[in-house]
Amino acid sequence: MIRKNLFALLALLIFFAVAIEACTKDDTSTTITPVLITPDQPTTTSNPVSNSITNDTALLGQALFWDPILSGGHDVACATCHHPTNAYTDGLELSLGANAVGYGQNRRFLLPNDVTFTKRNAPTILNTAFNGMNASGNYVPLTAPMFWDSRTQSLENQVTNPLMTFEEMRGHAYGEAVTLDSLVARLTKIAEYQQLFQNAFGSSKAITAVNISKAISAFERTLIAMNSPYDRYQKGDKTALTEQQIQGMALFKDEGCPICHSGPMFSDYKLHVMSVPDNDKLIHSDEGAGGTYAFRTPSLRNVGLTAPYMHNGVFQTLKQVMKFYDDIGEPISQNPHVSVQQLDAKIQRIALGNPEQEQLISFLNALTDPGFDRTIPVRVPSGLNPGGNIR
Repeated sequence: MIRKNLFALLALLIFFAVAIEACTKDDTSTTITPVLITPDQPTTTSNPVSNSITNDTALLGQALFWDPILSGGHDVACATCHHPTNAYTDGLELSLGANAVGYGQNRRFLLPNDVTFTKRNAPTILNTAFNGMNASGNYVPLTAPMFWDSRTQSLENQVTNPLMTFEEMRGHAYGEAVTLDSLVARLTKIAEYQQLFQNAFGSSKAITAVNISKAISAFERTLIAMNSPYDRYQKGDKTALTEQQIQGMALFKDEGCPICHSGPMFSDYKLHVMSVPDNDKLIHSDEGAGGTYAFRTPSLRNVGLTAPYMHNGVFQTLKQVMKFYDDIGEPISQNPHVSVQQLDAKIQRIALGNPEQEQLISFLNALTDPGFDRTIPVRVPSGLNPGGNIR
């Protein structure tokens, strides 16, 4: 294992090497802030043996994450729907991908338009490096569940799905079957990407679909936010939480929230049938995993920054989420497509008065760490607008 001080020294050297190289290029060069992997992360990520994070892979992944060259119409990037300004979400109930312009609440479809809203709410990618973590803090990155319906395992496998989905990034440019080959062909024509891929993977022929996934996954694993007031309190700083938050923490436990929101990530990463109401922006009811109306428990970390809530963004505030759990009742289904018999056996009513609700919400907000990486690159290798058509 590399010693921390040596690793920090190497990271610093890489930073200066990149800076010096940038100064020697002409004004047409791309400016991308290096993503340095610091040895003092609050929590250490585990990476697949097949995809070890280096500064070169993370730097390449950052460029790809922001570059709309990966979308069919050159108009959508990963960052379009996962933007640091909104804690790597877009702040929308359902995202607008292809054939849209603007950012967040101002985003709209261009006309004429035949593209629909994306099917589900864009979850934050902060801490997705830890997906699948159990109550003991253990997880296996290659089997980490991804998406609201857990249909894919590992960040590497997750990456290509949005690229191939019509309403997310593909649009009308090409068919789903040729998406990845088309993107490889595009990137191969850009000299700067040729160099970045060679730096990251050590080959002049490194631009492949597999390496695109590896690079973006490597970058996403650097997006860590694990130094919330709650974390500092657990590490011994008893001033990190207010009295109201401490009371809310007790309510969180007493009301049975940890039955599903357990472990360091406040999620069991399992599928549960909750009867969340449908979003009326969708033409068809979202049937969830395998048509069962089951959806994966989201992490509660940074929940104060990632509204709206649930798999379809149907609740705008945590107060509305509290009402949903109050209305569950004995239990009572809140979706006409879900029978009471289908509801998860672990579901529990949370019936709290307004002062207690405020305490619980205050505790949930104490799970927020605002100190995550908010870097927005000035340019990307394609020369397109970083983040796509969001201006």
